[in-house]
Amino acid sequence: MEAHAYTTAPADSPWLESLPVQPLLTSEFDADPGAVYGRLRRQYGPVAPVGLMGVPVWLVLDYREVLEVLRNESQWRRDIRYWRARAEGRLPHDWPLLAGYEVRQTMFMDEEEHRAARGTLHSALRPFQEARSPQGWELRAAVASYADELVGVLAAESGTAGFADLGAQYTRPLLLMVTTKLFGCPVELGDELVMDLWRMLDGGPDAGPATGRALAAMTRLAAHRRARPGDDLTSYMLLTDPKLTDEQLGRELFMNAVYLNDITGNMVMNTLLEVLRGNATVRRSLSAGQLGETVNRAALANPPVANMCFRFAARDVRLGNFWVRAGDAVSPSAAAAHQDLLAIGSSPMVGSAVSTRAHLGWGAGPHQCPSAARELGGMIVATAVGRVFEHFGRAELTLPPDQLPWRAGPVVRGLKLLPVRYELSGPPPTVPRPQDAAAPSTGTDTNARGLLAALRRLMSGGRKDT
Repeated sequence: MEAHAYTTAPADSPWLESLPVQPLLTSEFDADPGAVYGRLRRQYGPVAPVGLMGVPVWLVLDYREVLEVLRNESQWRRDIRYWRARAEGRLPHDWPLLAGYEVRQTMFMDEEEHRAARGTLHSALRPFQEARSPQGWELRAAVASYADELVGVLAAESGTAGFADLGAQYTRPLLLMVTTKLFGCPVELGDELVMDLWRMLDGGPDAGPATGRALAAMTRLAAHRRARPGDDLTSYMLLTDPKLTDEQLGRELFMNAVYLNDITGNMVMNTLLEVLRGNATVRRSLSAGQLGETVNRAALANPPVANMCFRFAARDVRLGNFWVRAGDAVSPSAAAAHQDLLAIGSSPMVGSAVSTRAHLGWGAGPHQCPSAARELGGMIVATAVGRVFEHFGRAELTLPPDQLPWRAGPVVRGLKLLPVRYELSGPPPTVPRPQDAAAPSTGTDTNARGLLAALRRLMSGGRKDT
């Protein structure tokens, strides 16, 4: 094979570690990340050096450069072993985000290893992707049934008009119920899971132990389904690749639990927020019955993952106004890239139906969510959002949009709660009992009801800072 001569950084170009970086996670960033992205862009251009919990990284701000990083797998690696600071032992041993990056699963693999693992997931998801297959029909029926059940429980507790938190009382339990159904998960594995996923992504002091607990739960689930196969994603992954160990499968389930609960959940919450806060383009799509377009427009305005997982430079490369050295960590910012895209007011892309699919809510390039996962995620979000506005004749925020509390973290910008005053448009949906013949046969109806009660107890009495 012909050798390629790659350009190396000029000797006088500064190393990332030598630059006076600004800490990203400040009170200013918590209050208005868009203003921080704008200031960094004015000061540095499309790429800025920032400090992330004491570790210097490159933050990629402009849409074109973000796409370059996401699409060019040969230059920008996902495998953490490329990270020079880690290889040289320069990361703090208790750096809160390290535990999540050390979990070796599909998201942090490259090239052939990544394609093989991704293929296994895609094949296992395919039966659930097809709306006309028994598994796909049953999952879709379950999502709608769970959403109706949560609205019914809300009405039973608060009446046909009252106050609700559409995070703790609707979105988060809904996504965990769907996870329980899709993964074939016994209810006792689920109660604490979503909280540990938040702790890991938010990079708190207990991120390491939380990651360990979530991994252990998913590994137990893998062993459970190996012994008792069912009609679920876990069993289908084992069927697709019988060589997977319980630990390997546990890591893959862990990754999918992150996306299904936190990322998809944020997309539900952000879409509801954009409608409730009066985003005109989002509301027009909803009024026209275009739920998919509603979700796309909301994701463009407020992506569920603000700053995507690191890529690591395979070799020296010019990016923006800087030379990025081999082994440097780079964080592509979807939120800043969307801000950049929407600022191009004269572009024919902006405002068109096609342009909304340019959002980075599902990623881009070789590591974007597999098509089966994107379709399933889109279905879940559209169903969750559609069911709210089907049942609620009126809903309005009880706090001004600029006073809503957000989780402070380096990866997601997710609401802690979404408080609304609501009125149902008709009689509340009947909460199905497991013995009801009319209820969808999901196989987890009894567990879903118990899970809802347990999760809501956890939300009200568990972690106080989420």
